[in-house]
Amino acid sequence: MTMSKPSGFAEVNGARLYYETTGTGEPVIFLHGNTLDARMWDDQFLVFAQQYQAIRYDLRGFGKSSPPNAEPFAHADDLNGLLMHLGLAAAHLVGLSRGGGIALDFAVEYPARVRSLTLVDTTLWGYKGTASWRPVAEKAREAGWSAAKDLWLADPLFAPAMEQPAVAARLKQMVDDYSGWHWIHRGQERLPDPPTSERLDQIQVPVLAVVGERDLPDFHAIANLLAGQIPNARKVVIAGAGHMVNMEAPKQFNERVLSFLR
Repeated sequence: MTMSKPSGFAEVNGARLYYETTGTGEPVIFLHGNTLDARMWDDQFLVFAQQYQAIRYDLRGFGKSSPPNAEPFAHADDLNGLLMHLGLAAAHLVGLSRGGGIALDFAVEYPARVRSLTLVDTTLWGYKGTASWRPVAEKAREAGWSAAKDLWLADPLFAPAMEQPAVAARLKQMVDDYSGWHWIHRGQERLPDPPTSERLDQIQVPVLAVVGERDLPDFHAIANLLAGQIPNARKVVIAGAGHMVNMEAPKQFNERVLSFLR
């Protein structure tokens, strides 16, 4: 069965967000990680579309979406605007790393619009981690993003993914295509107040916290926090995988998440 892949731009809160949607059924929205774009979900998009309406989009400032301007913005507000543009009341959210953090922010700011959360090696606003990315940010601000890219791809975060040449090539392509805007500019992004980490008990929808066995300790700690503090949450570990678990182990990832959604 062939499926069309409508794509386009949603005019949302003064930004143009690029999105793609295919399939029919309950909507599942995929949110990508930092410095990446919607292409990181290539191994999920058409697979999930066999049972759901699959939607993926480039966050503001990433991929084909427009960069932020001088006005403060929130990724959660942008996601709400995308739902409105698509005429959707609510959706299942699947987010990796920063995309998972945005899904969590959205769940505390717009609880009625979330059907479930799949949080993959997720960040969490308010969690104090080790911040291994700080040297990358400093390099980007001093010498530009092109000078910082190799340092970022050499971060331990990506080490397991880099062992797979095809995955490494896809990651490098997305990072090469990224402008570096968010590393060089600070202060425009508005985050939930109080922080999402202090509001986990407010989340009432089913939550699956997925973490790669070889991911960094901070991400295991966050997954444990989610499983311990969100009433209807459980943690799943994908054996042998690192931070980019959906790209490194797509078969196991898809089986676990589709089973959860069912």
